[in-house]
Amino acid sequence: MITREKQEVLNHYNAGLAAYKQRKWDEAIRAFQEALRFDPKDGPSALYLNRAKEYRENPPPADWDGVFVMTTK
Repeated sequence: MITREKQEVLNHYNAGLAAYKQRKWDEAIRAFQEALRFDPKDGPSALYLNRAKEYRENPPPADWDGVFVMTTK
């Protein structure tokens, strides 16, 4: 059985991921932040939150397919 908190994390994470793929950075950021409010240790939400913040400041190219390319190690 899934807890209410984990369900909230999943709901917000999925909303954030959908917004992320549509380049709606502010919406994605809010959703990932909400997911982290329910579970501050949720790794995927933290990862995508940071990526959405980076893309808001430095948008990917027009032909971006949603794939994140690491530029540093």
